[in-house]
Amino acid sequence: MQPKRSVVDLPVYQPGMSIADVKRVYGLDQVIKLASNENPYGSSSKVKQAMLAEAEQLNLYPDGAAIDLTSAVAKHYQVEPNQIIFGAGSDDVILMICRAYLVSGDETIMADQTFPQYKHNVEIEGAISIEVPMKDGTHDLEAMLQAVTEKTKIVWICNPNNPTGTIVSHQEIVSFMERIPSHVLVVLDEAYCEYVTDQEYPDVFKLLPAYNNLITLRTFSKIYGLASLRIGYGIGAPEVIHTINQVREPFNTTRMSQAAAIAAIEDQDFVQTCKVKNAEGIVYLQQAFERLHIQSFPAHGNFIMFDVKMPAKEMFELLLHEGYITRAGHKLYPNHLRVTVGTKEENEGLIAAIERILEKTKVTS
Repeated sequence: MQPKRSVVDLPVYQPGMSIADVKRVYGLDQVIKLASNENPYGSSSKVKQAMLAEAEQLNLYPDGAAIDLTSAVAKHYQVEPNQIIFGAGSDDVILMICRAYLVSGDETIMADQTFPQYKHNVEIEGAISIEVPMKDGTHDLEAMLQAVTEKTKIVWICNPNNPTGTIVSHQEIVSFMERIPSHVLVVLDEAYCEYVTDQEYPDVFKLLPAYNNLITLRTFSKIYGLASLRIGYGIGAPEVIHTINQVREPFNTTRMSQAAAIAAIEDQDFVQTCKVKNAEGIVYLQQAFERLHIQSFPAHGNFIMFDVKMPAKEMFELLLHEGYITRAGHKLYPNHLRVTVGTKEENEGLIAAIERILEKTKVTS
């Protein structure tokens, strides 16, 4: 049997080591996972109550249209229900966008160090990924504009960018949207938007009414703490959402995830608390890195990327021995690690572990 040619050489996603794996392999009693940008504070207490109530109906299929959740999200953002589509995580929405819009030979544009699922799903459809070099870890929107051709169908902008954590501003997005051809769909992936404190961050809901070719992607996996339930969404023009809906599987989100997401979005006090604690964690880590003469990118999500002054895979391995799971393997930044901003205790423990490693390896500035 022969698979489609576009998938023959695609890499299979390799998940990082689990906490249980690291404990077993390294003989540790305590392991802290800072590799997947999960919320260290869990989720709202209201989520568990909603899920317990929903447990009585596990024999029933979920609402394929997610009507109640759509209503809750529409109310929260003051948009119309027909502007929203849900998926099993925002990466499911990425898959649907590619399936709905791309055919073999189409081109899409993205940064050269960004969320890998854009390129993965583009290439499954036989389309072409044009990767534009970043400037200081930030999307070069001017260069991305210059890369647009008559074959361009989609532009991907991850904001804050994963893995570098940088952002582009509201005015930069406005300038970009004013010049991008109207036939090109611009996907603004804002998975970490709830963590951003910078006042220059784009207000996408001021932009959506003006640009029918703009869609924002968001998720309940990050600040809402529902990563295991796999639920994300896109918000855009009704005609774009309708097109994406045409390729959506009938029951692509579960009863549990819908119920949990409704409870989560209604508890904005929890969200605000997590945002404040995350901002405090970023300040602590940045100050610690400065003290250690370690360069880091500006951090606007719930993670920070920094230069470990040695091959990142070596530091990754050394930190595993210390009981910390981090993220290495960034093709353009071979000496950089990405770590999730943890609790105060987790952040302090990470810095202490890095200090011990730097002392042992005699790495100095």
